[in-house]
Amino acid sequence: MQSSTERRPRLGLFGGTFNPIHFGHLRAAEEVCEALALHHLWFIPAAHPPHKAPQVLTPFEVRLEMIRLAVGNHPVMAVSDLEGRRPGMSYSIETLRLLREEVGPTWELYFILGLDAMLEIRTWKDYAQLFELCHFVVLDRPGYDRSRLEEMLTRNVQPQFQALEGGAGFQHLSGYKVLWQQTTLLDISATGIRRLVHQGRSIRYLLPEPVRGYIINQGLYR
Repeated sequence: MQSSTERRPRLGLFGGTFNPIHFGHLRAAEEVCEALALHHLWFIPAAHPPHKAPQVLTPFEVRLEMIRLAVGNHPVMAVSDLEGRRPGMSYSIETLRLLREEVGPTWELYFILGLDAMLEIRTWKDYAQLFELCHFVVLDRPGYDRSRLEEMLTRNVQPQFQALEGGAGFQHLSGYKVLWQQTTLLDISATGIRRLVHQGRSIRYLLPEPVRGYIINQGLYR
């Protein structure tokens, strides 16, 4: 018999600048959807990320459109313009609070991010409170050591984090979990894609063809 938690609908939240979105993002999202049996996964592009210089960031509406093109008619994945509708900087704590208001208390929220970003989470606004709002799904990143996560969580967030059985992750006193998720490691970066476009080189097979066509037709990253 399923518990009440298991019966609750599950929503994955995949944030980032997505400048541009590429197969590394999409394949990881696909595998997380499958592994956690998510009912929906929303890509949430940051409108005004506090850690990015605004003058080098492609406009929000352009990045939003590239995600729409990438996702297409996927049965689970979609894109949310929430951070574009909300004024001010794109702080994750504020986004999560607003999302909780919009979807209500019955949804299980899973915030998806890479190990590189998680290890820097102490630089985020009100970061310790994030673990009282949702589960976290941490994706491996090439060149980053998993063993650093437990030290960071217990030192910077909460000393009483409990390790889950089988090395699955950790549990916060709130009951929310920080879960490891192994995904196919595709060493593709948005920075590298932008560099290739600027150099006049091919970006074929690094991202969906509709996104590649959009970048070329709009003259992005030149």
